[in-house]
Amino acid sequence: MRKLALLLACAASPALATGLQVEIAGEGANGTVTIDLFEDIAPKHVEQIAALAAAGEYDNVVFHRVIDGFMAQTGDVEFGDAEADGFSMQAAGRGGSDRGDIPAEFSDRPFERGIVGMARAQDPNSANSQFFIMFQPGYFLNGQYTVVGEVTSGMEIVDAIKRGAGQNGAVVGAPDRMVTVTVTE
Repeated sequence: MRKLALLLACAASPALATGLQVEIAGEGANGTVTIDLFEDIAPKHVEQIAALAAAGEYDNVVFHRVIDGFMAQTGDVEFGDAEADGFSMQAAGRGGSDRGDIPAEFSDRPFERGIVGMARAQDPNSANSQFFIMFQPGYFLNGQYTVVGEVTSGMEIVDAIKRGAGQNGAVVGAPDRMVTVTVTE
């Protein structure tokens, strides 16, 4: 019931969602990361993330793509829940949510260390539930991906997330995961 109330509150007023508190656990990272959401520059993306978080959709979702020196990607609520029946790392990263895709909300905010951006397919208007956190600046993403927030505490936890292998950063074995994701006001 509480999750439903939060979901309805976030859907009705995205300004209520000013951030996320993310509890991360796994072989690499263990701790809490706080993210400030930028509802002023990406209101539709922030509303989507806040609604999914309030409904518990991000809980137990793995970091499926982690590239050293670049970023850590998570948020596949369809295939990335490590506690779901039939969970497979091969499928993690291929899904989204039952909510619609979001049109791009590009801004002048650069992709610096700690910036949170929305992942998407080739179509700029295809962001849905997946997001990534930058380990290092990635200015080549500026104007190509939507900036949705920034890590304000716990960057050392982000730095410890288990890295993936190969060019695409696919995580092998037991990935780190977001145990719980809570919307903050």
